[in-house]
Amino acid sequence: MLLGASAFCVLALLWVAFSGPSAARVGARRLTTLRARHSAAGSSVALEAQVRKIATSRASQMDLTFARVLPNPALLQKRLNMTGKTWTVGKYGLATLGLIVIPTLLLAMRGAPLLLALFVGLVVGLGLPHMVVGYFIKRRIAKFTAKFPDAIELLVRGLRSGLPITETMGVVGQEVPGPVGEEFRAVADRMKIGRTMDSALQETSDRLGTPEFQFFVITIAIQRETGGNLAETLANLANVLRMRGQMKLKIKAMSSESKASAYIIGSLPFIVFGLIWYINGSYMQNFFIDQRLIIAGLGGMVWMSIGAFIMRQMINFEI
Repeated sequence: MLLGASAFCVLALLWVAFSGPSAARVGARRLTTLRARHSAAGSSVALEAQVRKIATSRASQMDLTFARVLPNPALLQKRLNMTGKTWTVGKYGLATLGLIVIPTLLLAMRGAPLLLALFVGLVVGLGLPHMVVGYFIKRRIAKFTAKFPDAIELLVRGLRSGLPITETMGVVGQEVPGPVGEEFRAVADRMKIGRTMDSALQETSDRLGTPEFQFFVITIAIQRETGGNLAETLANLANVLRMRGQMKLKIKAMSSESKASAYIIGSLPFIVFGLIWYINGSYMQNFFIDQRLIIAGLGGMVWMSIGAFIMRQMINFEI
């Protein structure tokens, strides 16, 4: 009954956290209202201040609570923004708390040692949300990188047809689907409310954190200072980015076997531990009672961590 009540409370809190009105729709509606209100000439500074005030509006009480507990909440919120979702620090902290409590209670109810139950709960609660956020970030960045050369070529065609680059970015935001269109629409919206193109592009580059978009920002900045044929420069950049993507795919294919071996070797001890625990739980409980076995287990985990780090460095290539 205690386990069921705890699970129900956690699920109810998760439902409350992830439900409710869409923050994106509310922000877009308020942004449209402000644009209509400040459409007169000379009001771009006031409009930008109002929009910045909306973007940094009061966080919920849950966000403030978890921001005091979680380490480096600003960096965490930046990672959550990189996923393209409407996740907040409060939602992340609530999910982490639920994933810590539920496995700990489940293992404690099954008779597992308290130290083991707490360790598993901490590993699941702290590791799983971080892995999920990292997965969504990698997936979004991969989609962005795959479509980004096409967006640059569309920019090149617009520039060669006589359109200014600001309008061409708006066209790219409307025509290109996925994360590329979202980011270019965001850049175009910032320029409409008075931001300079350099600052709007740099803000997007800081949020994405991809070298491909940073190359694009640097190219635009250099061309604005030195002059020259921007369309030709961007066409060469699109070609370089395509070759860079092909090189990444080749390296990924060549290192896939080594990565698979590393995953198998790293997970095998934990799989064997779980199987022996399932067959004879009392035998494996000595690892959490006998001090010698505790020291041996911790030493083994340290050596495994060192080996995993070395294997990761051997198969990790920077382009």
